[in-house]
Amino acid sequence: MRWIELSDAALRYEVVGEGAPLLVLVHEMGGSLNSWDAVLPALARGRRLLRYDARGAGMSSKPRGALSIDDAAADIAALLDAEGIDAPVAVAGCALGGAVAIRFAARHAARCAALIAMTPVTELAPERREAMRAHADRMERDGLRPLVEASLANSYAPELRLDPAAYAAFRARWLGNDPAAFAATYRMLIDLDMAQDFPRVACPTLVIAAERDRLRPPALVEPVARAIPGARLVRLDTGHFMATQTPGIVAEVMNGFLAAHGL
Repeated sequence: MRWIELSDAALRYEVVGEGAPLLVLVHEMGGSLNSWDAVLPALARGRRLLRYDARGAGMSSKPRGALSIDDAAADIAALLDAEGIDAPVAVAGCALGGAVAIRFAARHAARCAALIAMTPVTELAPERREAMRAHADRMERDGLRPLVEASLANSYAPELRLDPAAYAAFRARWLGNDPAAFAATYRMLIDLDMAQDFPRVACPTLVIAAERDRLRPPALVEPVARAIPGARLVRLDTGHFMATQTPGIVAEVMNGFLAAHGL
């Protein structure tokens, strides 16, 4: 593992694999670089991978204040700078990580060769904002354990818990999050509006919708694919945390898309 100190955060990251193409992996809210463990071997064949703990997650520093998706996208650029990577890279993100990947592709177009947005969370309906704010407040006040059952019932549906050990590990890792930092990430989502980002994405794009995602069903993901010029939409029989829940089919689709674009 490697570390980088920025002006206002410290990030843990890892670079694995060999080859000229580089794929950056951006995990979901409440995840860490370990969210990609199950797909890593398949994705690392013939290419390098950079995965990292987003600020506020994993072993990266925990904020005591507001989080910004602009800072989250800038962190990708900072990691590439730290590794001396000037060539355009592919970026893949899941859930809120998908939004970060889209923001990076829109704001750093010259550095993005391809984009994979997996069930991206790109906005919150206005009628849900107060409930989300109350959820974040409760998370910070009471911790994560009172919320784990209801949260994972929607994001990690029982029919996707085919590997009990994988689910148990995921649940334990979710509970290990810092409540205040997790709440700050939730608050970042409340006023998220990425409508202006979509038309600015200039690279080949794959958007993946998850048929069993109760938080972000395909009906909410399909408009994202339509708004990004030339984006391809794929619907998979998977859930919100697809890289953990169905790693085989996810790695196959990702590899196929990247190979088709020489990455």
